[in-house]
Amino acid sequence: MAITEIFKNPTVKQVIFQVRYPNLFYIENKIGDIQMRIMKEFPVSSLLFRRNVMIADIGPGAKVEDLPIPTDDNFNKKIWQFKSEKKVILSIQSDSLDITSSYHKTYNLGEGEKFRDVVKFVIDNFLEETKLPMFSRIGLRYIDECPIPSKDNDTFSSYYNTAFPLVRFDLKDAEEMDFKAKVHRDGHFLRYVESLKKKDDGYKLLLDFDGSSNNVESKNYLEVSDKLHEIISKEFKKSIKEPVLKYMRGEQ
Repeated sequence: MAITEIFKNPTVKQVIFQVRYPNLFYIENKIGDIQMRIMKEFPVSSLLFRRNVMIADIGPGAKVEDLPIPTDDNFNKKIWQFKSEKKVILSIQSDSLDITSSYHKTYNLGEGEKFRDVVKFVIDNFLEETKLPMFSRIGLRYIDECPIPSKDNDTFSSYYNTAFPLVRFDLKDAEEMDFKAKVHRDGHFLRYVESLKKKDDGYKLLLDFDGSSNNVESKNYLEVSDKLHEIISKEFKKSIKEPVLKYMRGEQ
């Protein structure tokens, strides 16, 4: 069963929605029109460059000067970035678009600000300008930072349905611990990562849920996003126990 309440103290620290598509050679000519459509919600804009690094095994006897000279187009990737007043970040590249938020507390619950509304606003306007028929990938990712009140097996097991092999590796002896799985869920994919990390003077459990679907008709993007959210929400609820729910409700 999925989560059905909005929490006073949510563990989610970041939510990311992403679509990928074939390299659009005309995207730079469309950015100005896209910007005008979204400017009311994303008033701050910037152009960034991501530099790629070339690693080459030139072999014995070869000379560095014999390597082809990389062009700026090959080594610099443009990122058009837009920010909202609440620091929601929209990044558009020639082959992908992503929306990152550390602000929203819910995807689609309640009457307040919902991450789903931001996704719909951005993608609807993007599609109006690009007319893309398909997305090669749609992804929805949640990163949660969860409490560990006492670093011992009994306390940890009372808070989480963990995938860690605690019978073999006692939590009190661990400096770090990681588990990763990629599985099929209802015709989609889910990548699940569970990590024990040192944070300040204590430890936190990081839960990373990355749902995705491939080759989606653009008209169905919101339906797929909703399904990915449902899958992730169910998996999150399976991962935690009542003490974590009380923590998020502000009851302890």
